[in-house]
This record gives sequence, C-alpha cells and structure tokens, in this order.
Amino acid sequence: MSQISFADAEYAGKRKKTRREVFLEEMEQVVPWKALLKVIEPHYPMAGRGRRPYPLQAMLRVHLMQNWFALSDPAMEEALYEIASLRHFAGLKLSEAIPDETTILNFRHMLEESDLAEDIFTQINAHLSRKGLLLKRGSIVDATIIAAPSSTKNEAGERDPEMHQTKKGNQWYFGMKAHIGVDADSGLVHTVTTTAANEADVEQVADLLHGKEQQVWGDSGYRGAQSRVDRNVKWHIAARPSDIAKLPEGRKKDRLQKTEHAKASIRAKVEHPFRVIKRQFGLMKVRFRGLQKNTAHLLTLFALSNLWMVRKQLMTSTGVARLKTA
Repeated sequence: MSQISFADAEYAGKRKKTRREVFLEEMEQVVPWKALLKVIEPHYPMAGRGRRPYPLQAMLRVHLMQNWFALSDPAMEEALYEIASLRHFAGLKLSEAIPDETTILNFRHMLEESDLAEDIFTQINAHLSRKGLLLKRGSIVDATIIAAPSSTKNEAGERDPEMHQTKKGNQWYFGMKAHIGVDADSGLVHTVTTTAANEADVEQVADLLHGKEQQVWGDSGYRGAQSRVDRNVKWHIAARPSDIAKLPEGRKKDRLQKTEHAKASIRAKVEHPFRVIKRQFGLMKVRFRGLQKNTAHLLTLFALSNLWMVRKQLMTSTGVARLKTA
C-alpha cells in the first residue's frame, strides 16, 4: 500500500471544488478513454531493460491537460508538482515518480510521428456520431488566422518558412490558417486542414467537405466554391456587403438582406469552435515551428473542443448530473 503525501491528504479533505476541478471531472465523464487508449497503445513503448515507462493512461491524461490549459512541457511538469487536482486527474502521487518535461515531450513526439492526432480526432468524432450528435447533413466552412512569432531572433536567424504574412482589412498578420468544416446541425468540427496565412479560403473548400452533406454555408471568401467541388450540393455563400450596399432601396434589397441574415445565423455556429480553442484553451499563437506539428496540435484541440461543446448532452446521456462548484 502506497503512502499518500501531506499535499494529497489535504486535497482529499477539502470541501469546495474549483472551476478547474469541475472542468476535469466533466472531462473525465465525456472523453472516450477506452477508444483513445486502444488507438495509442500499439505505438506506446513497452517495458524493457531501461526505465519502466509511465502508464499510458497517465501520459494521455497529462497530454490532454497540456492542451486544455495551454501548458508547455516544463510548465506541465511544474503544474503536476504544484496542483493537486492535475495529479489527481492523471492518477499520479507526489510519493511516486512524476513525469518530467522530457518524458512529456517524448510522448507528444510519439503522437506526432505516428500521426495519432488525426486518429484521436477521428475516434472522438466517431464517439459523437454514435451518440447522435454529429449528423453531417450540412456543412459550414470557415478559416481563422493563428499568429506566429515574427521575430528573427532565433538560432536560424529567420522566421518560420512555413508561415506567411497576409493582409486582412487594414491589418497585416504573420502566421498560419486553420480551415474547418463544421456540422451545420450541431456546430461540431468534422474536418480540419491547415495552410500558410496567405492561402485563399476558397482553395481549401473541397478538402473541408466530408462528401455526405446536402448543403454548404460559407462567407464571401468562398465565392466561386461551386467550381471547385464536383458534387451536387446546395450552396449558401454570403454576398459581399459592398454588393448589397450598391443596390437601390426597395423590396429586392430588403429580401436580399433577410436572406443574408438567415445565412449568417447558421454560419455563426462555425465561430464557436474558434472561440473555444482560442479563449477557453488559450491558443493565441502557434505553439510550434512548422505546419506539421501545429496541425497535430489543432486536430487535438478541435477534437477536445467538440467534447467541450456537447459535454452537457454527453453527461445527460450517461446519466451524470452536472457537477457544482460548491
């Protein structure tokens, strides 16, 4: 029987639950742990002559917490020592070995090298489909710019060659674009692609459709998308505001404005995943160098954002009431 530390003993005896603890308890209920472990297990190193590896479930939980709380590898290691709720979620104790930053880094590299981020994304969406939350009758497409460091004060003396600058409105940005296809019914992300920031949104439209949708919504940046998709779908592409403003006042303009408002009310769902990964999960800038690593990071974030957005429905379907903070 292992002995618990004073910090863990104090944590077990406290009454009030913090918002972080409530969040982790909710995620405990909605993440399809068995499916994710089954995908990763064939790639995880087995115990050999060297140091015994940490349990796969503990490392997966540490990796997800890194994404939820926007922590670097060193910050994640320190958080495991400092914050009892994170140790409790990962099943770790201070009286036992805690994964160091190198171990956390190696686990992330293993996921990247084996392209497991896409498998995690697929497994989570398959889980949501089985629950009837991902219907795929229609898609909404959109993109967002994610800034990258523009400084050249690094070992190579240059900016990331896979990132690029672009102008939006009167503002210049340097970084990458995350393009997503979202389920029009639920607002859940079903497809993710990434490019440099200067790539036109419409160029990615064919890759953002899953092939089963009957209707597609997009903003004015997707004008001409019909010619890039060789399928019979109904398109709802927004008109340019400048084109509407040129029309004379009258019934025709009023009808067009009502139609555009109806389109916009549906397209608004595509903004929710962007809000979750940027505000809830703290992705204000790219975390890594190059598109490959950042794509893996974004796939994981959007998969977790899907779980976050429908956590109440998932908890209701499993008979778990929402946890209270007091």
